[in-house]
Amino acid sequence: MPVVKNDEAKEIPWRPGYRNFMLAGEAQGVSVSSSMGVLEEGAGAPLHFHHEVDEVIVVVEGSLNLRIGDEKMVVTANQTISVPARTPHAFTAGPKGAKFIAFIPKQGAHLATEYLEGGPAAGAALK
Repeated sequence: MPVVKNDEAKEIPWRPGYRNFMLAGEAQGVSVSSSMGVLEEGAGAPLHFHHEVDEVIVVVEGSLNLRIGDEKMVVTANQTISVPARTPHAFTAGPKGAKFIAFIPKQGAHLATEYLEGGPAAGAALK
């Protein structure tokens, strides 16, 4: 189905305090991947990088404490993060949590992710 109601999107188990919903992918007949993350304060993704693909993250609500390369910053609603392939990055939600949309130009790219801290999310193979 080409149209997904975001509030009815399929949830994939991810990490404690980190809810992950599929918005676009194989089920919609596209070769890209898009998901919506809803984070509780302090939840997020450990330091990692994607071998072959760039990632774009649009913060919709709240804020993310972002580490990208050697730089640390706070990214708030209505800001977009562009992460080039092979660039180490990590994030956690700020004091009021966060909601974001992530875009990766290739399905299955999360399986070619290298973790520098922690490990893959519980549902990574399901995405």
